[in-house]
Amino acid sequence: MKASRDIPNDLLESLKSLGLTKYEALVYIGLLRVAGATATEIHEISGVPRASVYPVLDRLAQKELVSVSHTTPKRFDAIPPARGIENLMRRIEMDAENALVALDAFYQEKDAEGRGNQELIWTIYGEENIKTRLGDMFRSAERSVEMLVAWNLLQGSVLSLLESVPDSVQVDIVTDNWKGERPSRFRVRVHPLGAHYETHAPPGKGLRYESSGVFLVDDARALVWMGSAGEQPSALYSESAGLVQFVRRYLTSVTEWVGPAGQ
Repeated sequence: MKASRDIPNDLLESLKSLGLTKYEALVYIGLLRVAGATATEIHEISGVPRASVYPVLDRLAQKELVSVSHTTPKRFDAIPPARGIENLMRRIEMDAENALVALDAFYQEKDAEGRGNQELIWTIYGEENIKTRLGDMFRSAERSVEMLVAWNLLQGSVLSLLESVPDSVQVDIVTDNWKGERPSRFRVRVHPLGAHYETHAPPGKGLRYESSGVFLVDDARALVWMGSAGEQPSALYSESAGLVQFVRRYLTSVTEWVGPAGQ
């Protein structure tokens, strides 16, 4: 038997992306072409150096891509592709979950040490990135979540994120509209916040940032979301006293103007 030279390079690259080395990919593909083979035959089939064959087979067995007979000499067989890829994907998912837990531990340890008196304000671009930060804010809430937000943004992007807010946390929402039943756990104030502007705006010109919102969590973390139709949204996020105090005063003035919840 001769080593195969007709394996597409893109196939090798795909297997590499699933966690296989080049030698592992060559051995696995070679075994798929025969009904069991010895280490010597695998060397000839795959073109992998003889000294590397056994270490490669051991790793493929650990990855559940190869089965081993109990004969002398040992013979090796490839797990069928559908099951083999499923096994690789399961390992990738497990590795990803483990990495996420470990990385999140580092992330949660992050604090303001070494920042001195800097008032850091972060700019976030893109809806998914903003939603990720907002979701983190909601999940970490301990006392309160407050927001002044346009209904189309609330309905389209924010309501689903609010499901992660702990049950013990009070959620206050001021919005310009509400369609459907109001969740009993939220205190909702509905007021046509943009109506006055739109009434007196020049013909054909509406509210500039019609998909926008201001969010405050625990009087400690603030996010200002600015969005307009046809444009990529952006946001400002900060835990600095300056922006948090500004948002606190702004929300207080608006809620006092709008009146009690339920109006």
